[in-house]
Amino acid sequence: MSATILVTGGAGYIGAHTCRALAAAGFHPVVYDSLLTGHAESVRWGPLEVGDILDRDRLNEVMAAHKPDAIIHFAASAYVGESVTNPLKYYHNNVAGSVALVERAVDNGLTRFVFSSSCATFGVHGEQPIAANATQDPINPYGRTKLIVEQLLRDTAAAHTFNAVALRYFNAGGVSLDGELGEEHDPETHIIPLALKASRDQDKPLSILWTDYDTPDGTCVRDFIHVEDLADAHVAALRLLIADKVDGFEGLNLGTGTGFSVREIVREVQRLTNRSVPVREAPRRPGDPAVLVADPGAAQERLGWAATRSDIETIIGSAWTWFGNARSHKKGKAA
Repeated sequence: MSATILVTGGAGYIGAHTCRALAAAGFHPVVYDSLLTGHAESVRWGPLEVGDILDRDRLNEVMAAHKPDAIIHFAASAYVGESVTNPLKYYHNNVAGSVALVERAVDNGLTRFVFSSSCATFGVHGEQPIAANATQDPINPYGRTKLIVEQLLRDTAAAHTFNAVALRYFNAGGVSLDGELGEEHDPETHIIPLALKASRDQDKPLSILWTDYDTPDGTCVRDFIHVEDLADAHVAALRLLIADKVDGFEGLNLGTGTGFSVREIVREVQRLTNRSVPVREAPRRPGDPAVLVADPGAAQERLGWAATRSDIETIIGSAWTWFGNARSHKKGKAA
């Protein structure tokens, strides 16, 4: 019988892609999602249990009903700019929600936990690419909440029979290569879908919010990784935990080691779509470091994993195929 995995936030963008990868690998994903930002139609590889991670009684009920062997935890508020203007929302959802989930995991004897963390935990970092063991000093509330949860997992692992892997994403992009799942956030803040939408809808220019950073062209530089590569990394981390090859807590960086600036992404979108991208410049958004590029070496070594779909042409090309397809807004959404 296949292992059952409780996936919080599994109706969202990365969560839904990961559920698909879990099912393909022989696991049985059970999605636990409030559906405030996720999409029920993206849950196709196992049951959907609607609930909030702050609801301890509902968590107990779902864990008792499905008896999961492990948890993959995606559920969180995830907008850097919003975290600066509404930090209490982020501490409530991301920190208090994770405390409730980990508490219930321990109470129900669950010992394996994969956490969706973020490169935002590193803040402004002098050395690029950033190693998994680099100093973490976040500069926005979103990154601070992710780092607090990492520490929660460290401390829980030290006090209980509990093992956890935190996977720190750099910038997720693209959609499933067969077009079955896509990306649909409200509001949308990711540069690639925003640029593609501006390319498709010429009367709605892309706002380039970052033009005065100390980078070659003045815009932020980010490491982009295909969402299916991210999903595979979660499966690999889960296998590592199930094989009892994690002792306590580990944090790993997921990326490619190569960065692209916002202006470079715009040029690539124009080249690959053969359409112009109307732009307008605006002031920088608070809380954004100038450069974030991963050193994925530790993840490659520990997980036996590598990003194989994360060239920028594949990332943008898969997203453009999905955004250009009328059915993308009728089914296959993954927030």
